[in-house]
Amino acid sequence: MADDRTTVRALLHRQGRTYADEAGIRLADRPGPLYQLLVLTTLLSTRIRAGVALAAARELFAAGYRTPAAMAAASWQDRVDALGRGHYRRYDERTATMLGTGAQLCLDRWRGDLRRLHHDADGDPGTLRRLLTAFPGIGPTGADIFLREAQTVWPDVRPYADRRALAGARRLGLPTSTARLADLVGGADFGRFASALVRVTLDGDRAREVVATAR
Repeated sequence: MADDRTTVRALLHRQGRTYADEAGIRLADRPGPLYQLLVLTTLLSTRIRAGVALAAARELFAAGYRTPAAMAAASWQDRVDALGRGHYRRYDERTATMLGTGAQLCLDRWRGDLRRLHHDADGDPGTLRRLLTAFPGIGPTGADIFLREAQTVWPDVRPYADRRALAGARRLGLPTSTARLADLVGGADFGRFASALVRVTLDGDRAREVVATAR
């Protein structure tokens, strides 16, 4: 257990930022940040590098599209242009459409406030995943991305570790059950922990750096 905790400390020290943090989202249980997380999730759900998705999210937010009302009001071309500035070019036209449609769905069904979605699901992860996949471009993997990040501000979802996070745990020699991983960090840190595990899943060099630091 001591060795596992040393590895976790090294992991959080080197890779302990959530994707929301990196996208400039000050995540909180409020309508604006939760919608911004939904946008980021949509971008991360395509087959494109995470760094490009993060850059595109920052460009969309810099353009003022931080609420579903603002995203829905933007023209399709404006959304395409913002995605292009983030070098999100391979899927820019389709994603611009999905962002507009998703923003309108958020307004129509949840009155622009994803806390209503959380309330309707009563915090149940399975129900939350089903409701999230109603948004265009967000499938089961996308729902996992959203919940992995949202657990930072939705404590009833914790601990949430999807298959990518568990794969990262396996790569580092850590326990591969969510319950045992939760024993290694404080509850409030589990979201950062899960995101860090995903980073080492996607990048073997990062995993080797963590292991070297923990020795």
